[in-house]
This record gives sequence, structure tokens and C-alpha cells, in this order.
Amino acid sequence: MADSFDVIVIGGGPGGYVAAIRAAQLGKKTAVVERDKAGGRCLNYACIPAKTVLRTAEIYEQARESAELGVVAKDVTIDWEALGKRRASVSESLSSGVKMLWDKNKVATVEGEGSLTPEGNVRVGDEVYEAATVVLATGSEALPIPGVEFGGRVADTWGAWSLPEQPKKIAVAGAGASGCEIASAYGRFGTEVVLIEMLDQILPAEDKDMARVVERAFKKQNVTISTGTPVENVEAGESSVKLSYGGESIEVDYLCIAGGRAPDVEGLGLAEAGVELEENGKVKVDEYNRTSNPKVYAIGDLTGAKALAHKASEEGVVAVEHAAGETAHPVDQSLVAGATFCHPQVASVGLTEAAAKEAGHEVKVGKQKLGGVGGATVYDDKDGLVKLVVDSKYGEILGAHIVGNRACDMIAELVATMALEGGYQELAQIVHPHPTISEAIPEAARAVDSRAIHA
Repeated sequence: MADSFDVIVIGGGPGGYVAAIRAAQLGKKTAVVERDKAGGRCLNYACIPAKTVLRTAEIYEQARESAELGVVAKDVTIDWEALGKRRASVSESLSSGVKMLWDKNKVATVEGEGSLTPEGNVRVGDEVYEAATVVLATGSEALPIPGVEFGGRVADTWGAWSLPEQPKKIAVAGAGASGCEIASAYGRFGTEVVLIEMLDQILPAEDKDMARVVERAFKKQNVTISTGTPVENVEAGESSVKLSYGGESIEVDYLCIAGGRAPDVEGLGLAEAGVELEENGKVKVDEYNRTSNPKVYAIGDLTGAKALAHKASEEGVVAVEHAAGETAHPVDQSLVAGATFCHPQVASVGLTEAAAKEAGHEVKVGKQKLGGVGGATVYDDKDGLVKLVVDSKYGEILGAHIVGNRACDMIAELVATMALEGGYQELAQIVHPHPTISEAIPEAARAVDSRAIHA
């Protein structure tokens, strides 16, 4: 054995690095195996680069439209090279921060590809490290369209966020969270965007009312939307890509495929270590994220439910606390909020109206347009919406949905209310600061009983 540890985490992304730090806090001798950069895909190739580019799109759009606010900005342009440098700088800063936290907590780092041995230890290259507990946190990887390979003018999501130049026209296949973020950023930069979704609405996981608000906004952002139409007949050339969808044929500078991801399990040695998979290819775990091998845990995108960084982080905490014999509290997957950082942002927790009815609930709904509260006019956020789906008998909040410029911040209040078992009646009585956009939340609660003041 090269060395022995109480906990070895394979993968240093938002789930893995948090799991490692928490294990070290519990006094466990801990190591992280990472083949690339601290922070994993999220910090270096996905969440953080995406939001960095989206922030630039937000500022650019505000600058171009600021004259009516009394700020005249002439000849506003995008410096693509500077944008790329800032995107890289933000990721490098956060990755260095993760390394600093590992060092501060005395977490050892092992560079290379990690895999399980039949005994449940960890092999990296020619070395084998003994582990009392192993946490698998290798995340997921992009899925291409069948018959189409990534490369050249066909990009995955990271490729879309790191294009060498701003394209004049781009097609985005897949209108989930990632696809909508890409479409919204490039559309506001001035690129002509074609957003193609094979299901019947953009943001298929979101409530239909929320998707309609976003669709209306996208049409003002150089984004053409086609739903119910798969991408077909892809022909990638040296300088463009030809494709068809719904009877239309187009030629674009780039095709970005944002249609889904698969757990990154190749080479982990799961079968040899007795780690079972679900039928969908994800790792089978219990409520504490323990696999069929009792010394091995799996978190984040490797497991079922939503593929979200914040979910992975909390699952990492639960896994190592359980392994250490602490009182661990399993993640309530129904209270993990989704967050999409397109413009306007979309955030939700719990059930959509359709899903609540399908589950047999008798529901009532409260809606409040953001434009009905003063803060939304001040902060130019009038097009958004807050929607509550509640149980008609007791007032339990079954689902909460927000569209707006800061929806992803606002949703935390709804998560907290639901976690503490507050009903819409309690939410309606919470006094919110004025003038803020958050005032739309109690108004939506009052709207359930048709008593909203600013409806």
C-alpha cells in the first residue's frame, strides 16, 4: 500500500471537495484524487464559466439599454478576448481557493485517475491507497446526439462557453437549463440563436407558466425557438454546420449540444468492487448515499435525482458524516431547488402544478406578476412571475416557482418555508422590506385566496 486514509474522495468537484473538507473537520485522515483541476468540471468547465459569461451578457445588455435610466453609454462592444480572460481568471481564482481550503484542512491531494480495487481501496496509476471509506464524486459528462460526435464545429456546453470567437449564428440542441443559458447569453451578445427542443416546451422540467414567460423574453433576445422538433441530418464542415429540425434546414457557425449528461463511471471499477448500478446507469445508493458496497459512497451526478452542484455538496456532507458515525440528515430531494441563470432567471422547488395534480393533490394556485410590486419597476424586473402550488385542504406548499432577474436568490425563502412546514397562510403574513422584488412572494401567497393587493 502506498498510504492509508480514513476517507478517500475520488473527484474534486463541488461534491467531492466539500466531502473531503467535512471529513477532515471530523478528524479523519482524508485524501482527494483528482485527474484535472481542483473544483472539477463545475468550477472549471461548467457552472462557474457559464455564470461568468452570463454576467457579462447582463452588463452588456444593461449598458446598451441604459439611456432611459439617464446613463448614456456610446459604442458599447464586446471584447471577446477580454471576456475569455475573465472567464478563465474567475475559474482559476475559485480553483485556487479550493486548493487553499484543502491545505488549510490538511487534505492530501493525489493527482491522477482513481478507481476501486476489489477490496474497495483506491488505485491511482501503479499505487494502491488503503481506505476505510471511499466517496465517489466523479460527476457526469456530456452526451452527444446519436450519430454525432463532439469536435470542431459541434460543441458540448463547455465548448459553447469557450468559443474562440463570437459566432454570427449558433444552434443549440436542448432547451433545458444549460441550453437556455447558452441561448440567452449569445442572443444578448447579438448572435442569432436557434434553440431546438424535442419536447413540447423549453425548460421541460419547469412549470408551464414559467416556461411561457421565458419564451416571451427569449423572442426579444435574438432567439428563435422550436419545440417538439429533434435535431436531424447534422453535417459538420470546417467552417459551419448544416442541420435540420421540424422540416427546416439551416446552416450555422456552431452547433451546441446541450441535450443531457451521463454519470462518469467509466474506469471506476464498480463491478469489481461490488458497487451496483440502477437501470439508468446511475449508482444505486441509500438515503445516506451508501452504495451496495458498505465502505463506498457515491454522490452528485453519479446518483439519481437532480444533477445539481448544490445537491452534490450536501450529499457529500451527509455521506462522510454517516461514514464517521455522526448523526447524518439525508438530503430531502424534494426540497432541492432548481436554478437556471438565463435572462430572466428561473428557479423552482417542489412540484409543478401539473405534477401536483397528477400525484392526486387537490390544488390551489397563487400567482403574482413581479411588475405588480414597486421594486420591480425600480429595478427593471417587471416581466417575471411568482407562482405557488398549494394543497387546498391544509395549505401546504407543494411547489414554488419564480421567474425574474434574481429568481435564483429569491427561491431560498420558499425552500426554507417548505422545510419548516410553513403553509401559504404563514407566508402571506411575513412582512417583506419595501421596495423589494421579494414583496411579490407574500402577494402570491395572498393570491391563493384572491386577496392580493397588487394583482
